[in-house]
Amino acid sequence: MYAQVVFPLPFRNAFTYSIPEEFVDLVKVGVRVVVPFGKRILTGFVIGINQTTELKDKIKSIRDVLDDYPVFDENSLKFYEWISEYYISSLGEALKNSIPYGTEVESKRIVVADRDYCAELLTKEKKQNSIKAKLLNILSQKEVIKISQLQKELKNKNLYTLLRNLEKLGAVSILNELEGAKVKVKKVKCVKLKKSIDEIYEYFPELEKKSPKQVVILLELISSRDEVLLSELLKKTKTSSASVESLVKKGLVEIYEKEVERTYKETYQEEIKEITLTETQQNVINRISEALEQDKFETFLLYGITGSGKTQIYIELAKRAVAKGKSVIILVPEISLTPQITSRFINYFGNNVAVFHSKMSLGERYDTWRGIISEKYKIVIGPRSALFAPLKNIGLIVVDEEHDQSYKQQDISPKYHARDAAIMRAKFNNCPIILGSATPSVESMYNALNGKYHLLELPQRIDKAQLPIIKLVDIGIEQKKKRMESIFSKTLLDEINNRISKKESIIILQNRRGFATQVYCNDCGEVILCPDCSVSMVHHINKNILKCHYCGIELPVPKACPVCGSLSLKFFGTGTQRVEDELAFYFPELKIERVDSDAIDKKGKLGEILNSFRKGEINMLVGTQMVSKGLDFSNVTLVGVISAETTLWLPDFRADERTFQLLTQVAGRAGRSEKQGEVIIQTQNSKNFVLQKVIQNDYKGFYEKEIQLRQKGEYPPFTRLGLIEIKDQNENRAKAAITEFASYLKKYEKGLKISPPTEAVIYKLKGFYRYQILIKSFKKTDPSGKLLRNAILNSYIEFNQKSKFKDVKLIIDIDPQSII
Repeated sequence: MYAQVVFPLPFRNAFTYSIPEEFVDLVKVGVRVVVPFGKRILTGFVIGINQTTELKDKIKSIRDVLDDYPVFDENSLKFYEWISEYYISSLGEALKNSIPYGTEVESKRIVVADRDYCAELLTKEKKQNSIKAKLLNILSQKEVIKISQLQKELKNKNLYTLLRNLEKLGAVSILNELEGAKVKVKKVKCVKLKKSIDEIYEYFPELEKKSPKQVVILLELISSRDEVLLSELLKKTKTSSASVESLVKKGLVEIYEKEVERTYKETYQEEIKEITLTETQQNVINRISEALEQDKFETFLLYGITGSGKTQIYIELAKRAVAKGKSVIILVPEISLTPQITSRFINYFGNNVAVFHSKMSLGERYDTWRGIISEKYKIVIGPRSALFAPLKNIGLIVVDEEHDQSYKQQDISPKYHARDAAIMRAKFNNCPIILGSATPSVESMYNALNGKYHLLELPQRIDKAQLPIIKLVDIGIEQKKKRMESIFSKTLLDEINNRISKKESIIILQNRRGFATQVYCNDCGEVILCPDCSVSMVHHINKNILKCHYCGIELPVPKACPVCGSLSLKFFGTGTQRVEDELAFYFPELKIERVDSDAIDKKGKLGEILNSFRKGEINMLVGTQMVSKGLDFSNVTLVGVISAETTLWLPDFRADERTFQLLTQVAGRAGRSEKQGEVIIQTQNSKNFVLQKVIQNDYKGFYEKEIQLRQKGEYPPFTRLGLIEIKDQNENRAKAAITEFASYLKKYEKGLKISPPTEAVIYKLKGFYRYQILIKSFKKTDPSGKLLRNAILNSYIEFNQKSKFKDVKLIIDIDPQSII
């Protein structure tokens, strides 16, 4: 028997391995196996099994099987093949999304150095600043080091030739070291009585004379009448493990290992509310239920204004799916949205609900993943990675806040869009999918209006709630009238004061983290930039540091200008820390909490903040876009936006759409009960078209204008985009490589519109210089995008075969959400 195995590496081939007799019953399509690959040991995915093979070379054997149950079935495999083909990645890279981090087994190459000899070679090296000299310097200090660590420290991947030469000299040895999985099943030692209580009492007289500590242990076990954790038993009885071992030898107790499941507990909790569905909600549920009952794939765009009860519709439909024996995936764009929606689903479905996101520990994610495979859970809730939960028999998929850019994978290949991929997963599972939003993406609304999706609307709020009154406050006019207090207009401060007096809650949005967003010299005009990125450093006042929000580097705040030496440094721009700090000055009695990725980095912190906010123990939330999504608190009557322009002036074709969505979403947090809500948006451009549509709550008017601009500019939904990015730590190499790639692309330009290579807007990122090519494919002539993908794939293959720059970092992004 032979298995076809793919690896989470950037090559597209499957490799054949023989299945040893002892593994014949264990190796199935969908399980992971440990196999030799070249000089390494890797974890791969089995995608096929054959009785014979045409290969004549010696075939290596599978060494181990990691899974008791398949991670994916034949149907799911089609879905991963689609992801691999559409987003131009290897099948193994796509399948890597199906398993939690830390469960792989692989070998790492390590270097064992003769430190004295390396130090001697270093003294003979003529160029002390060369890569070889830097390498010898590290090896003269560290006896054992991983090659990956050397590559990281030296910021250079091309070290193998140097290391092999040093190995020939006898200065180093290169070894393979097998690394097991970082996360495994957790087991604990338990103790319980091995004999009846009456039999145990017979031993007491003798034990009381010789081993009184053993009597204490037995009494504790008798009183508990059940198993006890060994660690707890020793702690309670203040005895040692030697005493327990003595009782084991006497045959009175037994010690055994028991598996412990690590479960993530959401700190936020809500009480179950009695909800009466409106007629409109019921109509929506009935329409989607038709597809659910018939196991029919249909895509529904649920356009419901903020507070219209979309979550309750998801719950009612999930009930029907579960009653049919089906499972459900609920996607939310960010972890910040999971506390409230998870709490509501747990209220209805109890232990049938699994949460899956990156704030969980490795152990919690692993145990939850195993629980999903063993069909313990029927409903999975989480951000984009939850789409790949190994659920069987999926009956419903929901993508909440479908417009959100967080659904796009930006970091690793494949750069999938979870909303679009979710539609394909629903298609392969013959089930309905709901895309829900108060501000649908332009592409989704276009698809709905053109009949590709079914448009369902919720035009009114539930619970007699009204939409809030939205006011624009022009900062320029306020300054002339001397009605500005630092970053706040008097209008906003007066309204905050008014709401405090009524004991109502407030949300303030400023979509920038930190205290000051720029530090610059008042004399020479120099802005302090990140040394590794072409962006300004942000001042964080709590630690008094400068931090780059792209690469994470932290630097001390300089005492003088690094260019001219002037002491006249100015802190410019406003982040959430400054907003929080100044509001505490104006309202010292106000209980304020900040909600941004700096403030809620501790596990469960967000849930605790939201609990306190719901109970009225916190009066105000100040945050980034995290506070704009999904929060539903009846006592919030005021929302303030410090600066409407933070996303408006970005050089990106989606900038207007994102600004409209952000402001409409945050405005929707106000007035979600019978109390009238109010929204105050501070701006420097009150006549801007986008802002005018926000205050009119006119999504349709915004869409009509935006769709015309998209058509004129040849952007989605009229075109499909492909973005090629090449980056390297050497600027000239990156520039030469992108020019060469462009020459290969030129052969396939028929039917496409290819931009010339240009610098990325953020030209330098994490020490890499970035160049880009944007390719447009017109949907009228290339509806599936095959022409676009073939052009990119063929150029990529040719570049890899011919280029001398093939070691530069090349990134392919199909349907990019940003071109910055």
